[in-house]
Amino acid sequence: MLEATGLCKKYGEHEALKSLNLSVKPGDIYCLLGANGAGKSTTINLFLNFIDPSAGTATVNGMDVTQHPLETKKFLAYIPETVMLYGNLTGLENLAYFAKLGGHSEYTEADLKGFLKQVGLQDEAVHKRVGAYSKGMRQKVGVSIALAKRAKALLLDEPTSGLDPKASNEFSELLKQLQAGGAAILMATHDLFRAKETGTRIGIMREGKLMRELSTDEVSHADVERIYLEHMH
Repeated sequence: MLEATGLCKKYGEHEALKSLNLSVKPGDIYCLLGANGAGKSTTINLFLNFIDPSAGTATVNGMDVTQHPLETKKFLAYIPETVMLYGNLTGLENLAYFAKLGGHSEYTEADLKGFLKQVGLQDEAVHKRVGAYSKGMRQKVGVSIALAKRAKALLLDEPTSGLDPKASNEFSELLKQLQAGGAAILMATHDLFRAKETGTRIGIMREGKLMRELSTDEVSHADVERIYLEHMH
């Protein structure tokens, strides 16, 4: 579903991403680990076609994102560190708006409330303005938008940063729901524990290069930390 082939990004002489080869299939939760500046967000932004590659290709469902920018976005949902919602609208109104923007105007109010219930948003929050929401509540609305859009792939950039342990765990459970539905998920994160708990595969990045790939079912938490630190020195 998501594939990078020889993907590079340069800013002048600086190479932010160095010949990345990466594949995320339906049912995968692929976690990119690395320090700031490792190339994680650059990778996400290239798949979203927010920036153009200097070389190589990023494809979504077999289509090059630079050649098919609108078509590929139909398959994608993006959840950044802070989900951008309209603070003066309620959770329900935000979901209705973004669902229509994604080409789904067929949903009834009951359908939309069903998506919000599925992601665990409290009933009393549905009709509250998003400006009063916690970060965890905003993230839940972001996942509900992905559900309503029927996204085949999710791109997540530090989605659990700043969440308390309970909210972070709830978010991980939502990702597993989407994974069970066949979504391909690529997540940039600093959270080694969450990557091991939630991910199916881990990629360790440093200075724009993918240093190592791990299958989470083959390593322990201690292994992930040890291997990560080895590549950071």
